[in-house]
Amino acid sequence: MAPKNNEKKEVLVGEGRGFDRIRRITGYLVGTMDRWNNAKRAEEHDRVKHSLS
Repeated sequence: MAPKNNEKKEVLVGEGRGFDRIRRITGYLVGTMDRWNNAKRAEEHDRVKHSLS
């Protein structure tokens, strides 16, 4: 919808954009693990998880 009477529409940075989570695991940047074999999935599962709480 176009602004009326020279009003400026406020647009937030990143508004309307999706994002993908990218992680660095074993030296590789990965978005999903759906192509990993069972051994690689087990390796990721057994790792210590660090979180910012």
